Amino acid sequence: MLTIGDRFPNYKLKATVGTDLENGFADLENASFEGKWQLVFFYPKDFTFVCPTEIKAYSDLADEFADRDCVVLAASTDTEFVHLAWRNSHDDLRDLKIPMLADVKRELSGALGILHPEEGVAMRATYLVDPQGIIRHVSVTDMNVGRNAKETLRILDALQSDELCPCNWQPGDDHLKAA
Repeated sequence: MLTIGDRFPNYKLKATVGTDLENGFADLENASFEGKWQLVFFYPKDFTFVCPTEIKAYSDLADEFADRDCVVLAASTDTEFVHLAWRNSHDDLRDLKIPMLADVKRELSGALGILHPEEGVAMRATYLVDPQGIIRHVSVTDMNVGRNAKETLRILDALQSDELCPCNWQPGDDHLKAA
């Protein structure tokens, strides 16, 4: 599995960006977000139970991430058409502010090393990637355990502070001073 300090793999994927068949898709790639931080979070499957709670939580914070020059991208191994059908059938997903990447050929999830060995789907992995394409944070949780979108935002704030941040540091708290 790729980790801190590794270069995030190049990708070019279809993404679901809306709810209509005619204008609901886009091609997205690393170059689409040049000079920006990227939060790329993978979830196992569409039409499941934990995943929509996470997708909605990250979408709800999309403006706060954008204030920090960070784009938020959800990703799974489902197709863009399955993403579209799920968005149109799930009340919490209709008005998403974030794209849903379709890693159908499992190229990105495979390059990251996050394919579940038995299920063949992406594990619940979260990556914060700096503007130079370097992974600065990664976490992976059990398939049944959702993550905390506000904690990811806090970690981004800590990374962008470029300072020593103690345990439980919050924006506005003092940073540690090296002796």
